[in-house]
Amino acid sequence: MTTAPAVDPATGLRTDGGPDLDHLALLAALQEAFAAGTRTADPAARVPACGRWRVRNLVEHLGRIHHWAAGQARRERETPLGRGPFDLVPFYTAQAAELHGTLVALGPDADAWTLTGRGPATFWWRRQLHETLVHLHDLRAAGHGSGVAVGAQDPVGVDAEVWADGVDEVVTMFQPRQVRLDRMAPLDRTVALHATDVGRVWMLGAHDDTEPGVPATTVHAPARELDLLLWRRLSPEEAGATVTGDPDALDAALAEPIVP
Repeated sequence: MTTAPAVDPATGLRTDGGPDLDHLALLAALQEAFAAGTRTADPAARVPACGRWRVRNLVEHLGRIHHWAAGQARRERETPLGRGPFDLVPFYTAQAAELHGTLVALGPDADAWTLTGRGPATFWWRRQLHETLVHLHDLRAAGHGSGVAVGAQDPVGVDAEVWADGVDEVVTMFQPRQVRLDRMAPLDRTVALHATDVGRVWMLGAHDDTEPGVPATTVHAPARELDLLLWRRLSPEEAGATVTGDPDALDAALAEPIVP
């Protein structure tokens, strides 16, 4: 096991000289896959792990988020899209095109509003990639009846490194941000996340990144399963995770709003 690559949560870019993912190209591919899935999905199908949401709610949500993020990248207030209902495929493809076109036109160094303050537009390259990735999983889960079935029958075709980048985003950006916004207290005990397929470890809830100490528990699972576990799309059992140490520490962490 090795520690995770050093990625700046404010930019989404590596700081250790390693290769960055092509977040923008990956975003375009996932947006295309989401649009294709929307064309054949039942708008009334329930979305597992998303409360009362149906496919219609999911598609409208992702479209609205794309539209909002494009405005954030341009540092412009959001133009309301209206209440709907919308014709889902044209609605989603229009918002996806707006977002991707905006990010391409701005370039990586454009000054943007981000979830961590002012920063480069690359933040949104990464954030919207992972927003789309998790919701593409949701869309397929609606079609197959469960998140577990997606992995067995219709997995999203991205490399483990992409899922690992999603784990990194939760650990280094979202969970600390939830603490800063007083949406949760700091975790009392650290949870180590071991992505078995890429051989990397993250420390969730570490109070000091330079001295994370000994974790209370370690979760061993592939990067995809860890990311979906953090986003509450899979339970530890559904993820096939092996937990060593005190399992109560994992339960306590997952009970907190570590993601919005």
